[in-house]
Amino acid sequence: MTEATGAIAALPRALADYPDVVGGLMQTLAARMSLEPFNIIATAIFVLAIVHTFAAAAVTSAAHSVQHRHDEALRRQGQPSSPSVVAELLHLFGEVEVVFGLWALVLLGAMTSYAGWETARHYLNDTVNYTEPLFVVVIMAIAATRPIIALAESGLRRVASIGRGTPAAWWIAILMVGPLLGSLITEPAAMTICALLLARQFYDLQPGARLKYATLGLLFVNVSIGGTLTHFAAPPVLMVARPWGWDTAFMLGHFGWRAITAIAISTTLYYLAFRSEFGTLAQRSPAADVDQPDEDAPNTALQPIPAWITVVHVGFMLWTVVNAHYPALFVGGFLFFLGFTRATAACQSRMELRTPLLVGFFLGGLVIHGGMQGWWIAPLLASLSEFPLFLGATILTAFNDNALITYLATLAPNLGETAKIAVLEGAVLGGGLTVIANAPNPAGQALLSRFFDGAVSPVGLFLGALVPTVVTGIVFRL
Repeated sequence: MTEATGAIAALPRALADYPDVVGGLMQTLAARMSLEPFNIIATAIFVLAIVHTFAAAAVTSAAHSVQHRHDEALRRQGQPSSPSVVAELLHLFGEVEVVFGLWALVLLGAMTSYAGWETARHYLNDTVNYTEPLFVVVIMAIAATRPIIALAESGLRRVASIGRGTPAAWWIAILMVGPLLGSLITEPAAMTICALLLARQFYDLQPGARLKYATLGLLFVNVSIGGTLTHFAAPPVLMVARPWGWDTAFMLGHFGWRAITAIAISTTLYYLAFRSEFGTLAQRSPAADVDQPDEDAPNTALQPIPAWITVVHVGFMLWTVVNAHYPALFVGGFLFFLGFTRATAACQSRMELRTPLLVGFFLGGLVIHGGMQGWWIAPLLASLSEFPLFLGATILTAFNDNALITYLATLAPNLGETAKIAVLEGAVLGGGLTVIANAPNPAGQALLSRFFDGAVSPVGLFLGALVPTVVTGIVFRL
């Protein structure tokens, strides 16, 4: 290995390259910071990105204020309104999906200054794995198409019909059944379907702010734990299934039935808490739900969806799920899918790619930052006993993607079986507390943010997710 090659491979330093340190956690972290000072820089930038994420709503509000003052100034001068450059920049900085990508540029600049461009380029291009962000973009785009949503809506309508199809019945059906689909078609697909159906059947009725946030928090928690029925669909489960030898039977026996129980209890509690408001919503008429035709459609009237088109869409979705770890296959399949949707444009609604691309950008930035945090997360997890490990994984998940937490847990030596279970329980338990806690959350937020004045409050989301998180924690620890 040449000197240049060795320099390129220096960041992040492999966890196995850190020497064992006599002492506790603080001594270990101090030794690692001393051995690799860039650890401090990378983590400081990551913390700033998290702070920026929580401040995004305030930045967006400031953008509206700046634009309003700009319009007033132009009006007084007798000039027509025009976008303010400052307001547009603030809008950009207030987009939650853009935050981690922006701070990835800061990390790239810091890494280049510290170790050179070759090292920074090697980290971004050869070290970071972008498979999950790419997968989320593709599965979101497919899951949001008219045939898939119509199929899901048809199935859930049968469940909602038990409650006479009222808003409460739809709400319960979507939040109880929808998240469990994450164990089969992956959590991002389940999140996309649930969010779009909640928009149609619930949020369009303009519920109060407390119920809005309670629903969003419940959705995030339920999707996070709803993927634990199998060993192959949820990212945090995938990270540990092979190293720890867990199969679907194990997942069902240790996590699945508890997840179903927690989803049922949490959803029921929120329904009872807001029962009177659901009664009010039942008297309102939802906004007309008109799908926009595909731009290649021969006319503006959408045609009924033939069954064979739905079958083909489901086939493309299954292809994407089965090949979720092989970008060349699922991205290639997606390109064929785009061709198919154009050929059947008369039956397709307009394909929305902006939201999936923004979510993919968010997750791409998150994995760039997350890849530099193993130096402190891995020894922290290894230093905790079972119950502190459960709580620690829950708290860490609120500020890191839960798949990163479970992956780093596989690197911790000598974890017992109960400790392994505690890690995964904590990781999926905390998956609804913040938008960055679970990979599908940015998708849900992006699809529903228009019902929250364009920006979801981190505090409101946390409070909305708190009750189902506590309920799930109790059920998991039984």
